Amino acid sequence: MKQQLLQKVADKSAVIGIVGLGYVGLPLMLRFAEVGYKVLGFDIDQSKVDALSAGRSYIEHISADSIVEARERGFEATTDFSRAPEADTLILCVPTPLNKYREPDLSFVLDTMDSLVPYLREGHLVSLESTTYPGTTDEELLPRIESRGFKVGENAFLVFSPEREDPGNPNFTTRTIPKVCGGVTEACQEIGVALYSAVIDQVVPVSSTRAAEMTKLLENIHRAVNIGLVNEMKIVADKMGIDIHEVIRAAATKPFGFVPYYPGPGLGGHCIPIDPFYLTWKAREYGVNTRFIELAGEVNSNMPDWVVSKVASALNTRKKAINGSRVLVLGIAYKKNVDDMRESPSVFLMEKLRDLGAEVAYSDPHVPVFPKMREHHFDLASVALTAESIASYDCVLLATDHDKFDYALLAEHAQLLVDSRGKYLTPRANVVKA
Repeated sequence: MKQQLLQKVADKSAVIGIVGLGYVGLPLMLRFAEVGYKVLGFDIDQSKVDALSAGRSYIEHISADSIVEARERGFEATTDFSRAPEADTLILCVPTPLNKYREPDLSFVLDTMDSLVPYLREGHLVSLESTTYPGTTDEELLPRIESRGFKVGENAFLVFSPEREDPGNPNFTTRTIPKVCGGVTEACQEIGVALYSAVIDQVVPVSSTRAAEMTKLLENIHRAVNIGLVNEMKIVADKMGIDIHEVIRAAATKPFGFVPYYPGPGLGGHCIPIDPFYLTWKAREYGVNTRFIELAGEVNSNMPDWVVSKVASALNTRKKAINGSRVLVLGIAYKKNVDDMRESPSVFLMEKLRDLGAEVAYSDPHVPVFPKMREHHFDLASVALTAESIASYDCVLLATDHDKFDYALLAEHAQLLVDSRGKYLTPRANVVKA
């Protein structure tokens, strides 16, 4: 069974099934199609399937042309999970958010797996790419696969290979970002490494699925902790009248032992605000309190409140209250130059300002209309930035520093500009750092 699957991967006759066609699954689909595999994509969202079937993209940095090319190479998208037996591999790229208690919500992974279980067949390789706590693959997926009578490692195969997408980053692609892979057994590992090696330049094998799961968490916790550190330093520097961004630029000239991380209005994206809590939750099972990680999470979670306090203070010096003020939020994607709204701190800022009585609007060249989100609701469209429109707001809050913004125009015409990204290097009477 193993040799059959390895041969199909080697001669590109394997059909690649990808479940979840979002920011992770879609680029992976394009890469497998590019090298000559037939890809069958599964998603529960009919509108995504319809768009892909019509050759349209719903992610800004993925072109419609690339979707059309993949279609010409045999890519199909479907909501019909009963077609799973047509695929040789089932790669799961579904969300792993937190619930309202900041605990892991594995419902997307488990519901997806439960939907696939009736259609599993001999020889299937299942690969989980969704970030999760160590133990998920062997505690949750393994028993579900074996409930069908299969023996993982003999006639079915299971690996964990965490996604490492960085949406909109022009310096790295799916192909060039090294891929970690851990298998339940040696046979699983061999097939997983062979599969990913066909489309990715460097595959990094680790000893187990748990090691692979922990690797992904370490990467993201490392970033979260360091951002938490500079966010805390920012508050101290602000109290002392020091520009933290100037300090970071100076420190970054040290050629060894220092890596620059930058403060902001809070953490966004799927990984950094969420993943540390997956480890802290699982660690409690082992009697370990991850105080360091939780403290960084607390600092980062408090950043939107701190930025709002700076807005309130800045308006107050102009004899205005947040209540009744017109506030324009610049940039609502979670990071610059993308349309990705997942966990965007800008949305939390908008909600907090609205709750305090502000009349909130936004401008974002990458997000023309405020999208439907699971937990956030605004009936707004992006405001065009002109001298007149900028001047009409009591406060302009720079939340996400897209390159498309005209920063000189903003500084010239804003009554008050609160900069949470350190974009303005020289002091100006109407610019307040946050």
